[in-house]
Amino acid sequence: MKNTALCLALSLAAASTGLFAQATQTASDDIKPPSPVGSQFAITSASPHTWTPPNYSPAPFSRLAFSGGIGSMGVNMQVAVNANRYMNLRGVGNFFNYSLNNVSVNGFEASGTVNFATAGASLDFYPFPNHGFRLSPGALFYNQNRVSALGLAAPGTSITIDGTTYYSETADPLSASASLGLNPSRQAFTMTTGWGNMIPRPGGHWSFPFEIGAAFVGAPTLSVVAGGSACLDQAQTECSSITGSSPIATAFQSNLSAQVAKWKNDMNPFKIYPIFSAGAAFSFNLRGGPASQIARPQ
Repeated sequence: MKNTALCLALSLAAASTGLFAQATQTASDDIKPPSPVGSQFAITSASPHTWTPPNYSPAPFSRLAFSGGIGSMGVNMQVAVNANRYMNLRGVGNFFNYSLNNVSVNGFEASGTVNFATAGASLDFYPFPNHGFRLSPGALFYNQNRVSALGLAAPGTSITIDGTTYYSETADPLSASASLGLNPSRQAFTMTTGWGNMIPRPGGHWSFPFEIGAAFVGAPTLSVVAGGSACLDQAQTECSSITGSSPIATAFQSNLSAQVAKWKNDMNPFKIYPIFSAGAAFSFNLRGGPASQIARPQ
């Protein structure tokens, strides 16, 4: 009987101790301070990866990106910085040089050079920040795009200029130099669209932007200068230098001016220069600190 009473007393003591511990734990839970505002975006030390919320927005001018690519204006290098959630400021430079020498075309030995050099800036607007589509008004403030060529006509080669046929003299063959300017407006408005944000709003470092549009540079310019001697017949019985004041020289220069005017007229409709380019970009934090690293709801 005494053993029974002792066991009952120990059981009651153990139960009381358990109830007291449970009550203490419940009270402790009840007085736990509330989660801070924005805790839905908090990342704990146990999190295996950093999660970027849908409305992530880096602080203005806190991220920088560089890119390289190729396009209709040559090799391009670009730099961009974020202005806000919807806009980037972007600068771009293009360059390309290429020479082609000693090409034979219908009795002509020709050489040519392509020289491209431009610089400009754009405002990239992303109406849907988490997607790459953009609209980009901008301007070229430096434009040196041009093509030049030199040609030498083989002796006896026939040349038709503004409906009149001439023949290159054997002793002093005809030659010509031409320059095509793709930059009548050294400063020009540009308008492009494309896909791919150099500073991805969902996060990440790499992107692959594509762009298409136009630069409103005006109609190309053309100049042609000719030299040498021309003949009126293939037997070369009537020949003269085309740089003097002889009847043949006067007629040749008149025909050449008329022909160049026709070529310019044919090019007048082409007052825009097409822009398209593709490349790869890498972005990174320009400055550290919570303002540029912590996600904020918008």
